Amino acid sequence: MNRIVRPVSGILLRRLALASIIANVGIVVTGGAVRLTASGLGCPTWPRCTDDSYVTTPEMGIYGVIEFGNRLLTFAVGLIALATVLAVLVHRPRRPGLLALAVAVFLGIPAQAVIGGITVLTNLNPWVVGLHFLASMAVIAAAYALWRRIVDPDGPVVAVVPAPLRTLARITTGVSVAVLVIGTWVTGSGPHAGDHGAARNGLDPESISQVHADAVFLLIGLTVALIFAFRAVGAQRATRAAVILLVVELSQGLIGFVQYFTHVPALLVGAHMLGSCLVLLATLAVQWSTRERRPVTPAPRATPAEEATPVPTPA
Repeated sequence: MNRIVRPVSGILLRRLALASIIANVGIVVTGGAVRLTASGLGCPTWPRCTDDSYVTTPEMGIYGVIEFGNRLLTFAVGLIALATVLAVLVHRPRRPGLLALAVAVFLGIPAQAVIGGITVLTNLNPWVVGLHFLASMAVIAAAYALWRRIVDPDGPVVAVVPAPLRTLARITTGVSVAVLVIGTWVTGSGPHAGDHGAARNGLDPESISQVHADAVFLLIGLTVALIFAFRAVGAQRATRAAVILLVVELSQGLIGFVQYFTHVPALLVGAHMLGSCLVLLATLAVQWSTRERRPVTPAPRATPAEEATPVPTPA
């Protein structure tokens, strides 16, 4: 007897997509904990933890436990992504665009894990470590896009602000991404290498930190401009999104300045990594707020009189 697969509800689909966002942010934070506790080489090889074992051993101590624990969390994040893919497949009615985004998130997780393995095999090369972080940001962006696609209706996309403001929002998004990229360069020049013997990228920490700060000031200025511009055209939802982005940016900037002038304490660095994820999500929220999807308008049904009217046939 064939088993009947019940369709997944829209509420469950939204919750799975949101859980995927939270899980991918969480793996960034726990990955930061690995680096900040100097546990980056707690498992000195990959994909095994040691040459003879896939799991940590008592001889490896707390560093091995921390690194191996972070590797296990990758499987949990992957399972959530897989559950989301399966939920999209059985959801009825089928919705356009969901499967491609869900698969992108799912495939991004093993790709990010492979880059993490390369960081171990290269003895925590700071450029590869930075790429590892940016790969996580890309997965988070894909997970956010999936969640928004699930929340939004399936109708046509309609712009809610003029074209120049949509361009300004895209420029702000580009600068936000640049801030994240430069932030990895700052991290690669700083003291938290992930292991006491790991190399640094050779950039001057003070100079690259100044470049990073300048990019942040530019981002804040663009965000303030967006707030006033959105208010001027009466785009309330976009204005709220831009205000939230500004608050996140100012909070993140404050953490960054405090950590710089207090010689980069590990706890503040961890908070700064979480803040980076929140900046990305708030930036994407602004980008999405410049347009909206309208509900699908059902085709008008014929009246009884129209249905009773015979359709003439060509001679």
